[in-house]
Amino acid sequence: MANSYSETAGSFLNGRPNLSTTERAVYIAVGLGLAAAAAKPRPNMLLNILALAGGSYLAWRGYEGSCPVKAALFGPDQDTGQISRS
Repeated sequence: MANSYSETAGSFLNGRPNLSTTERAVYIAVGLGLAAAAAKPRPNMLLNILALAGGSYLAWRGYEGSCPVKAALFGPDQDTGQISRS
């Protein structure tokens, strides 16, 4: 059971690219914008850290070309289509 879970999680996290070129560009642009917004000093340091981490993650996912959320919704082998029911 645990091995099956590990394989599923691994396929979502390290799967083949499932983002189109446009989606990758949007991920990178939004991620870098969010990270840049985090660089501005704010009274709440936690929000800066969360925005920097989230922006960096989005930009990295765009660079890698794979999105685990999209893989979970549409299945690891599908680029688009209906939401997976499995």
